[in-house]
Amino acid sequence: MPRSEWQEITVTSNGQRIHLRISGDSGPLVLLCHGFPESSYTWQHQLNALGAAGYRAVAMDMPGYGRSSKPTQPSDYRTTELVACCVGVVEALGESNAVIVGHDLGAPVAWAAAWIRPDVFRAVVALSVPFSGGGAALPGDPFGEVRPTVMHQEIAGEGLTFYQDYFADRSGAAEREIEADLRRFITSGFYGLSADSPLPPELEGVDLTTLPPDFLLQFVRSAMCVRNGEGFGANLQSPETLPAWLPQETLDIFIDELEFGGMSAPLAWYANADLNWEVLAQYRGTPVTVPAMFIGGDRDVVTIWSQEARLRATEYVTDLRRSVIIPDCGHWIQQEHPETVNKELLAFLESL
Repeated sequence: MPRSEWQEITVTSNGQRIHLRISGDSGPLVLLCHGFPESSYTWQHQLNALGAAGYRAVAMDMPGYGRSSKPTQPSDYRTTELVACCVGVVEALGESNAVIVGHDLGAPVAWAAAWIRPDVFRAVVALSVPFSGGGAALPGDPFGEVRPTVMHQEIAGEGLTFYQDYFADRSGAAEREIEADLRRFITSGFYGLSADSPLPPELEGVDLTTLPPDFLLQFVRSAMCVRNGEGFGANLQSPETLPAWLPQETLDIFIDELEFGGMSAPLAWYANADLNWEVLAQYRGTPVTVPAMFIGGDRDVVTIWSQEARLRATEYVTDLRRSVIIPDCGHWIQQEHPETVNKELLAFLESL
């Protein structure tokens, strides 16, 4: 189904206004959850493929983004509230169950939805972020034994701030940095975290998905930590030309939506690391039992730094049917390699 035939509607879910882009009028429901700093449009290639294959593909503008509601309290973006929102969307569409798919911050939401509401979410696909019982996958201690902000401080070390803590700081430093030149930040973010940005010479030819612990820590500190007195943009590279997978029209859509809605709500998601760890504690020790698939990129910094969680996934995901690492693929997996993602996603759905 071409983009011109997508249906766009708004539903009420968990007290929020949620905007949806929909491809396909009938068939099994597949709910698509985006991450930071995107919108439902990030799933454009998957909407087309799933709709054409006979599925009812529904991409959400997650709370805080696009044309959906933007609560002002950071706690409104905690994982349990976002899961409730996903459940409400399924119900609003007149369905009783769905397969849930998530990327970036949408992946922990998808994992949690399948984990704590398997009665609604019959299968899960996560891109970039593997499962962890604490709601975040972190090097060295990925399964929730240590409070996330404590782990963040250990990762960053002296003179650095882990990017999630920088984004979560309600003093507004990150918001001011991004809003000062939103177009430059978003453009360099898409490019700098993609496989199109050049690696440092010392990392050329290195398998980044199996780095030794000390090397991994150095990599994460250089790529995902903010030096005191600087912003996260200092870690990013600006492209001379946009990569082929990111046409100007697509980039403009993301930027327009963020310019209209602002950055306060998207950044508020990051303020819930410790709260998520606390509210999900009651489920620790309970595995994810529904069919699952993970897709990562060999150049995706998140897939790289969460490698321990990925390698231990079958301890906590009892029906992990496939774990795929796409070569020459950065963080924006479903956009950088849509054909591969669509092929893997459709094969997984057909296996259910």
